[in-house]
Amino acid sequence: MAPTLFPMESKSSKTDSVRATGVPPACKHLAEKKTMTNPTTVIEVYPDTTEVNDYYLWSIFNFVYLNFCCLGFIALAYSLKVRDKKLLNDLNGAVEDAKTARLFNITSSALAASCIILVFIFLRYPLTDY
Repeated sequence: MAPTLFPMESKSSKTDSVRATGVPPACKHLAEKKTMTNPTTVIEVYPDTTEVNDYYLWSIFNFVYLNFCCLGFIALAYSLKVRDKKLLNDLNGAVEDAKTARLFNITSSALAASCIILVFIFLRYPLTDY
């Protein structure tokens, strides 16, 4: 037998004073509601995951154009992990992976930019002149 929220009184009692007078029985939960002095309300608050930056576009740019030693690919992988953790409301994990994605993006961009600058320097001033 399944449990009920508001158990009813036994129906076999014919000497019940409420039933004998013809007045409908008062609901038990209404009487309890009147006696409650300090009701509490539980509100679930999820962390705001829109504040966590996933560096997704920067990672795609590094992966497509500046994929220096596969650092752009690693940054893209961490950016996707950030998006997954934001969907799961894992704010701490998303922040940690966002920091890692940013680190790989900075490293990839800096190394690729320095290599491009070195190529232009060596094209402008070849080593054969020295």
